[in-house]
Amino acid sequence: MTRKILVTGGAGFIGSSLAERLAKDPENFVVVVDSLLTGSLSKVPKSIHQNVKFIKADVNFFKDIGSIFSAYKFDYVFHYAAVVGVKRTLAHPVMVLNDLKGINNILSLSKNTGVKRVFYTSSSEVYGEPVEFPQNEHTTPLNSRLPYAIVKNVGEAYLRSFKKEYDLDFTIFRLFNTYGPKQSSDFVITKFLTAALKDKDISIYGDGMQTRTFCYIEDHLDATTNALYNNLVVNDVANIGTDKEITILDLAKEIIRMTNSRSNLIHLPALKEGDMTRRQPDITRMLELLNRGFTPLEDGIKSIIRSSHFTTV
Repeated sequence: MTRKILVTGGAGFIGSSLAERLAKDPENFVVVVDSLLTGSLSKVPKSIHQNVKFIKADVNFFKDIGSIFSAYKFDYVFHYAAVVGVKRTLAHPVMVLNDLKGINNILSLSKNTGVKRVFYTSSSEVYGEPVEFPQNEHTTPLNSRLPYAIVKNVGEAYLRSFKKEYDLDFTIFRLFNTYGPKQSSDFVITKFLTAALKDKDISIYGDGMQTRTFCYIEDHLDATTNALYNNLVVNDVANIGTDKEITILDLAKEIIRMTNSRSNLIHLPALKEGDMTRRQPDITRMLELLNRGFTPLEDGIKSIIRSSHFTTV
């Protein structure tokens, strides 16, 4: 029997990659919804099985998304639509807060139309400035005041509340840095690669000693689709990421080495907010979902350079 699956934000990096993965299974019919505010039609997958449908719509407008739910009667929803990017979310906090409307719309429509489970992309930002390492799903300090982190926290609360009130099943993915071929140049690895391949200066905020972990998109997709197909992390939370920390400075140096670049490193003033000093998730659940080893960072970066999606233009 065909699974009808909605992917919101499906013209973005992760959403489109997920839609493409889901569409490889001919038993899935995937509806991709995106407002194209930051997404791109070029990222929406073209399926050999003719089982992908793209609809331009904004989930924050109930009439837009309500008619889509009525038409398709989805079995599963992956709610990935959100305003993303540190600079963008800091510059447009009200736009970020408007995403709460979309969360409410998705859940209200899901509980009224027979959706079996809603998968929601939360973020490592909910951990704020971390108080423990590794960062565990059930000891969240909730100490960040940034609108993006607040919206993700409230989104998680919405899911738990709809489960309690309406018995709507959910899965929360707390995403740490994911990277891959379709990622836009707003994000650090793609930004550094683009500069390095042109021998242009690579800019780093502050001293570059802030750490991040980087999860290759195929690892991310294996984990999240396993949660769907194997009925895992039901009504619970999973960190999606790797535990291999690297400083931003070392990341830039590694990319320069790999590309034989003549780029210089330029240090800019540290961001006033939004650039946490350290990230390292507890990966116990991630490893259960992935059920294999992680893709090494160097291998993932090489795959981006080889990809037809990646361009330095």
